[in-house]
Amino acid sequence: MRAFPADLVHSVETPRTKDPLERQVNRRFQLRFPLREIDHWAGRYDDDDRPLSRISEAVKARRFLTKEEFLVICRWKSPRTRPRCDANPAPFVREVTRCALRAASERLRIEVLTLLDGVGWPTASVILHFFHREPYPILDFRALWSLGAEAEAPYRFAFWSGYTEHCRKLAEQAGVSMRTLDRALWQYSRENQA
Repeated sequence: MRAFPADLVHSVETPRTKDPLERQVNRRFQLRFPLREIDHWAGRYDDDDRPLSRISEAVKARRFLTKEEFLVICRWKSPRTRPRCDANPAPFVREVTRCALRAASERLRIEVLTLLDGVGWPTASVILHFFHREPYPILDFRALWSLGAEAEAPYRFAFWSGYTEHCRKLAEQAGVSMRTLDRALWQYSRENQA
């Protein structure tokens, strides 16, 4: 990972924890641009997320996805997984997404979605990002790069949890929505990652 001048790096204070793995994860994320520029970078985002935004409120109210809505997500996040996503029976899509969008457990919310064919952690994060009532970031190599981190393979819950908490704190400190933060992280990487 490259070093960045102190004025371009924004860390979020994270609570001290006794778990050494969690401490390591929390130190991993540092915004590569000033916090005050989030709106600037988000404003430059031009990827079309309207198909997901259009169905967001209905899904949040109902708290599960139909198969058709699920396939819209798959097409938006990763078109190459569409055939595998299409193999999921409609009742299974409903039940798995109902569990994820209603579960009290943070871990269950993300991991149950990976039971769906064609869904890994990145696509699961899109489902939570657009359709859960709580704010979630999208797990994407571009967003991770903008936070000075690299994608882990395979993803683990400790990494996801640290990433989610960091993004929630960044959004709160900047006074922006998680959608605005996600757009900024993605766009900054698109324009600056070599």
